[in-house]
Amino acid sequence: MSKEIRLNAFTMNTVGHMSPGLWTHPRDRSSHYTDLKHWADLAKTLERGRFDAVFIADVIGIYDVYNGDPTSPIRHATQIPVGDPLLIVPAMALVTEHLSFGVTSSVSYEHPYPFARRFSTLDHLIKGRVAWNVVTSYLDSGARATGQQALAGHDDRYDLAEDYLEVCYKLWEGSWEDGAVRRDKASGVFTDPSKVHNIRHKGPHFQVDGIHLSEPSPQRTPVIFQAGASTRGRQFAARHAEAIFVGAPSKHVLKNYVDALRAGAVEQGRRADDLVIYNMHTVIVAETDAEAQEKHAEYRKHISHEGALTLMSGWSGIDFGKYQLDEPLRYVKTNAGQSFVEAFSSSDPAREWTLREMAEWVAIGGRGPTSIGSPKTVADELEAWVNETGVDGFNLASVVMPETFEQVADLLVPELQRRGLFKKDYAEGTLRQKLFGRGDRIAAGHPAHAAREAVRAAGR
Repeated sequence: MSKEIRLNAFTMNTVGHMSPGLWTHPRDRSSHYTDLKHWADLAKTLERGRFDAVFIADVIGIYDVYNGDPTSPIRHATQIPVGDPLLIVPAMALVTEHLSFGVTSSVSYEHPYPFARRFSTLDHLIKGRVAWNVVTSYLDSGARATGQQALAGHDDRYDLAEDYLEVCYKLWEGSWEDGAVRRDKASGVFTDPSKVHNIRHKGPHFQVDGIHLSEPSPQRTPVIFQAGASTRGRQFAARHAEAIFVGAPSKHVLKNYVDALRAGAVEQGRRADDLVIYNMHTVIVAETDAEAQEKHAEYRKHISHEGALTLMSGWSGIDFGKYQLDEPLRYVKTNAGQSFVEAFSSSDPAREWTLREMAEWVAIGGRGPTSIGSPKTVADELEAWVNETGVDGFNLASVVMPETFEQVADLLVPELQRRGLFKKDYAEGTLRQKLFGRGDRIAAGHPAHAAREAVRAAGR
């Protein structure tokens, strides 16, 4: 029997997000991204559809790799303008009870000490429904804009991330003991000072001599998402991630990712099922196959090929403006997001991609596959992806906002529920409890536990 499928909504506090040009569609409302009601209405739709979470992407910098300047992304709204992902979460949480929120934040541009407080605060306010999507960033424009001469090397960014997470783990897990907060009005003691500790971290990138500013939140450490699928990214994910987001265009590539990630977790002393893995996917669903195909054809009238090439250039670090459209893509190691190049190059023996084919693919839904059809047709396809690759679920990108998510909630989810492949009700508790059923706190064997002990040792 097939396992239960998990769904996240994949979005961004921007215009268009993963389908460049579709903001021009008459029913698209992504340009309302500055309106809190837009986000609150989306949250209610997603909770009606029993989505696990809304996964909110982010980018620091501008996609100026294509043709070497920012003209194209600015003209076509290719993830610019873009708002802060965290600030929309409280409004969405206030109108929902169970929907969780995966918030993207880069380790490359902010010190971990204030960052850790921000996520503890959010975890408190929304009762343990937050995840952190850990990214290292990939745009040189973001590095320059924040005062760096250039983006650090790909693998060097992950080395920094290791130190960054150790600081956060020490703050979240070790600085305040369970029971430190007493709230004893009779004695006038709010917190027992003997149970609050300075983490005294001295690492290769960060030194933190201080106490976490927040009392322990429901999850302490937010659920750790990780979206790197490069070789170094997979190593990092195997050690740290609880949920992993990949963008595989084929079942062959996805199965390789899933198998490697689970094996890597076991090598780190963790369990294979300590990971929940989501692949990027887009669905266009209607009452019948014919209606869905008509809708897809209608959507394609609004795509921006230049916008797709702009995204691809930013993701890969390769200026595709210098290539002929019918040239095949071959693996080129760059300092940007290496997983994009790996997935669409010779790593998939079943297909050789030309630049034109990739642009056509990316123009609807980004890097992942697209399923088009009736609820039955799309459910068949998603079930096959799960059964043949071992993936746990999908981060669903929108084509037209919020229409794509409304169709999933109202058409696709009932079909999946009818097959016993999708939950009819949410489990109680925090996001971590909902995902794993093992409590609110991070699992034993995770590096966060070692960080807790390191704080205790430093205080002795």
